[in-house]
Amino acid sequence: MSLFLPGRVVVFDYGEVISRTPHASRDALVELTGVPADELFPVYQELRHDLDRGDLSVVAYWRAIGERVGRSWSITDIHRFWAVDFTGWFEVEPETLAIVEELHDAGTRVALLSNAGFDFGDPYRRSPMGSLFETVVVSAEEHVLKPAASIYRDTCARLGIEPQQMVFVDNRAENATGAEAIGAVGHHYTSSASLRSFLTELAAEPAPVP
Repeated sequence: MSLFLPGRVVVFDYGEVISRTPHASRDALVELTGVPADELFPVYQELRHDLDRGDLSVVAYWRAIGERVGRSWSITDIHRFWAVDFTGWFEVEPETLAIVEELHDAGTRVALLSNAGFDFGDPYRRSPMGSLFETVVVSAEEHVLKPAASIYRDTCARLGIEPQQMVFVDNRAENATGAEAIGAVGHHYTSSASLRSFLTELAAEPAPVP
């Protein structure tokens, strides 16, 4: 069955849905920074929220990490860490991106909503992948993170749809639930196979009435 969902827009999260978990880049960061993984990544993850909300620049983010782990890093150091970290997120899960393309080619509207820093905005939009998306919403540009209701509502407004017309796919259950809280259809992503089954079943249902 074609993945054509008339009257709906399928909105995708990016990290660990379309992208793969960047294991290799994380190993490289441990080597570059000289900080053990069990010390580096809890701080990396905790401060990521401030980066993704647009409250920290990339430089300020890495300097804040350095302060927490007892290191002082130059801009040259930080650029090297950023380059490894940033590019690691662009290794995609081909089966999932193929689903996005199949939806697009069947005439289903698709968009992206990602908790990510300012540095991801242009690459999302200007990459080959970006040619599939009608709208790209990046949390840092909005100064709000999923699962806050406002980011889903603003995404719907940009798409010119009512919440019940949005299908939101995210690897974090709380983010899928956040979309459901405003009346959208949420899907907790665990694999490309389960996503395809979910979308195929949804395609067989009647289109929502705005």
